[in-house]
Amino acid sequence: MAAAVYGVFVRPRLLTWGATRAEAAGHWPGDDLVPGYDGSSTMATTLPAPPEEVWPWLAQMGGDRGGWYSFDRLDHARRPSADHIVEQWQDIKEGQRLAALPGGAVWFTAAIVEPERTLVLRMTVELPSGHSFDARFGPLSAAYTDAVWGFHLRRVTRNGTRLVVRTRGRSRPRVLTRPLDLVLWEPVHLIMQLRQFHNLRVRVRAAPQA
Repeated sequence: MAAAVYGVFVRPRLLTWGATRAEAAGHWPGDDLVPGYDGSSTMATTLPAPPEEVWPWLAQMGGDRGGWYSFDRLDHARRPSADHIVEQWQDIKEGQRLAALPGGAVWFTAAIVEPERTLVLRMTVELPSGHSFDARFGPLSAAYTDAVWGFHLRRVTRNGTRLVVRTRGRSRPRVLTRPLDLVLWEPVHLIMQLRQFHNLRVRVRAAPQA
């Protein structure tokens, strides 16, 4: 009974936290990068700044750059995420690698970069080694995860931005990765994503207004 209640009522809300029905059902840039996906989420929040002031915080994300604005003890080796805009981290380009953690053994690739509108990061990891590779240049192995993490900015008021975050992924073998998705990765992603929303809101609110 508990599993049925979770699957029917709780899990769909966790995977669409803060998003409208239109946002959750909509097609977003980067969705097509993972054909045959077996997991997806759409979460959203409204930030008190226009897209041109939110974008610089997203552009400088990275384990070897400004961090991820979430729980730094977990995703940034205890280093605090940037609390100001750093000019040298603003020139992000498609194809650029962004370390998931300081050290760079695992990374995201900037798959789509549309300044002030869309940033889609892609990570492909072989299992069980945990080594990243670029799925654009070689076939997937028998055991892997391949996912995108997309940030989409849409102006909603003169000084407000709707930030919609879409994840979409696939993994193999499903007999092993499916239970981990349900029990671990989906709840962890929700917690980390809500923390990132909060910290981005604090930063854009504290930044000098143009």
